[in-house]
Amino acid sequence: MENEPLMQRRTFLRGLGTLIALPALESLLPSRPLFSAAPKAASITRLAFLYVPNGLHMDDWTPKSTGANFTLPALGEPLRPFQKDLLILSGLSQDKAKPNGDGPGDHARAAAAFLTGAQPFKTSGANIRVGVSADQVAAEKVGQYTRFASLELGCDPGMNSGNCDSGYSCAYSANISWKSESTPMAKEINPRLVFERLFGGGSGSEADRGRAIREAHRKSILDFVIDDAKGLKGKLGAGDQRKLGEYLDGVREIEKRIEKAAAAASRQVKLPAYKKPDGIPREYAEHIRLMYDLLVLAFQTDQTRVATFLIANEGSNRSYPWIGVSDGHHDVSHHGNDKEKQEKIKKINLFHVQQLAYFLGKLKSVREGGASLLDRSMIVFGSGISDGNRHNHNELPILVAGRGSGTLLPGRHVRYPKNTPLNNLFLSLLDRMDSTVERIGDSTGRLGMLQGET
Repeated sequence: MENEPLMQRRTFLRGLGTLIALPALESLLPSRPLFSAAPKAASITRLAFLYVPNGLHMDDWTPKSTGANFTLPALGEPLRPFQKDLLILSGLSQDKAKPNGDGPGDHARAAAAFLTGAQPFKTSGANIRVGVSADQVAAEKVGQYTRFASLELGCDPGMNSGNCDSGYSCAYSANISWKSESTPMAKEINPRLVFERLFGGGSGSEADRGRAIREAHRKSILDFVIDDAKGLKGKLGAGDQRKLGEYLDGVREIEKRIEKAAAAASRQVKLPAYKKPDGIPREYAEHIRLMYDLLVLAFQTDQTRVATFLIANEGSNRSYPWIGVSDGHHDVSHHGNDKEKQEKIKKINLFHVQQLAYFLGKLKSVREGGASLLDRSMIVFGSGISDGNRHNHNELPILVAGRGSGTLLPGRHVRYPKNTPLNNLFLSLLDRMDSTVERIGDSTGRLGMLQGET
């Protein structure tokens, strides 16, 4: 078609060392996709896996009743506005996180087996081995349609060597995404670098030059695409003009927060044993929320459809003094039924659920055609440990948020038979990503009742 090159060119706003992908704009729907023979926009589904360490306080996580008329317990309180967008799934198990003859090391196994369903080989050396993770199965299938096949995020540094848990390599505790059985996907923990990856376009040298110019002149990344944006705006309808303006305002707001975090990081006293990269906020909540915001942008602009977010490395002993918990997370997870420690672990769990609620709210606020970005997503939140005190890997805390582009029926608590493989859920979600495989890890079949069937 005569105007097709214009529409394809306008999929991005371009400037010196800058490439800003646009959200879906009805005025710019291409007759042919930019990357490959991708599905139509209306069928695009996003998949994200969010992992929290050390399990949850299950008595305050699991609803008492099943079906649609369940009541969210105490830890679910922040999710109440999204109850109709949630599938709470009980009874799921990750057998390969259990010792199975390998002795201690439940934290390392919990993270490594979470998305792979494979037993990690017990080693603290370079001969790590586990399996391909569910996110990378999806990335292999749908990654051809986007700039980035997948996006791996985290808040704690990656460690791929050394002994972190009873003879298990740190690679197991610090990664949930595995490209192959011996290759973890390195996660990015610096919001500034994620931002530059998403919006610092062009060749490597061009991107570096653009970044240097922006920093020297204290300019926003948007200043370099303003001419392209003005030219585009005149070709959009009123609704798309408003949508573009809101999107660019959102990009700039995140950019400002990253700059503020970098300035704060440069002023703080550096610990001799640990130097935080510029751009990582001192406040953990802000760090998590910046990462969530960047993930929303990546999904909104279809730069990737697959992501993982390791909110903290498994076994993390981070303290949370701003919510009244100066003890380490791992320490209080071993509460021994001590009421005071249980209250502290509940506070930490609630903090993480509050951040999840923030993320779901952001996804729900983004409109894409006649639905929200949350409607067109499948967001898995959970842990590879159930009760941190027991280190058990059955009855895992798992929820799925979103409607999977109409393929999920949320707003329910579903209980499965004891020790149902968690990987059966992942098989079912991969089907909904047009990434069907016969088996992943220790899966035994597809998980039923996700669409309301009994």
